[in-house]
Amino acid sequence: MKWPARVSILLISSSLGLGLLQGGCAEEVTQPATQLPAPAEPLPAPAPQQSPQELDQLVAPIALYPDALVAQILAAATQPTEIVEADRWLQQHPGLKGDALAKAVDAQSWDPGVKALTQFPGLLQMMDKNLSWTSSLGEAYVNGQQNVLDAVQVMRRRAQQAGNLKSTAQESVTTQGTTIVIEPANPQVVYVPEYDPWIVYGDPLAFYPGWIGVPGFYFGGPGIGFGVGIGIGLFGGFGWGWHSWGANWHGGGINYGHRPYFPHSGEFGHPGFGGRPGGFSHPRGPGGFDHPGGADHPGGSPGGFAHGAGASSSGMRSGAFSGFNHGGNARAFSSRGRASFGGGFHGGGGRR
Repeated sequence: MKWPARVSILLISSSLGLGLLQGGCAEEVTQPATQLPAPAEPLPAPAPQQSPQELDQLVAPIALYPDALVAQILAAATQPTEIVEADRWLQQHPGLKGDALAKAVDAQSWDPGVKALTQFPGLLQMMDKNLSWTSSLGEAYVNGQQNVLDAVQVMRRRAQQAGNLKSTAQESVTTQGTTIVIEPANPQVVYVPEYDPWIVYGDPLAFYPGWIGVPGFYFGGPGIGFGVGIGIGLFGGFGWGWHSWGANWHGGGINYGHRPYFPHSGEFGHPGFGGRPGGFSHPRGPGGFDHPGGADHPGGSPGGFAHGAGASSSGMRSGAFSGFNHGGNARAFSSRGRASFGGGFHGGGGRR
């Protein structure tokens, strides 16, 4: 091959190689940069913790109840939606009694604590009417189980020191170390104590904001009274019955079925408890949190009780109570009560 031809071929090959090299560089330059991972979402703010004085006020209405009943109330309070539904359901089925009632309750999907309280319909109604208090109590228990149990013991000691807590024909009061245990005197018959929770402990407490008393759960005076005993035999055959509940005063919580009970509540924005994360919402309407006789009615009678209107119409179908979003409005509703805690405490009111 002649020299000029060789030079031409060499130049063409060099040009092609340079072009390919430049194309590769251009491709590398124009390739989009790897995207940085999106910043992690901030952790939710921790739930506000109640002060010892606030916890004293929260547990005051139930601290002098038998241990098993306290356990049922604390479990049920973590499910305020079901408290409302169960109360309405009982109003719609006034003819159900005894074994028929127990079997019908067993078929419901409610928390075991809520089922257990259907044997005490007046108590269930009280918790329904005082939903701000119920929600605050449930949230406090979810966020600090031992703190709530400690508060119950503090209030029992105060009532004992005031001379208002002692064994009677209806219930047995014993002291085991530093723990005060309250049990039915007759294991088959439960008497729910009636007392004014704001004066029975000696130094008066400010009543819970908007508290509404329910007949049968208020005793006018500094002492403790008792109504009619409730036989618990018919409900004993079900797993959620009376004998399945207890308080582990120094173990951090309540017992259900001889094991620690863990709240399965999605009401207070704690999906880790096995509740319905995010939950569902119902439009507010008749029978919701603003139902007649609900917790929005301010208290005004002596001892802090307001004897307001009764519960909403018994003709309301289940679910019509609606009222709040699981994990949202329940917490907001309990906060309504906490916002009014400031001041208003009389006497000691603190830890002893």
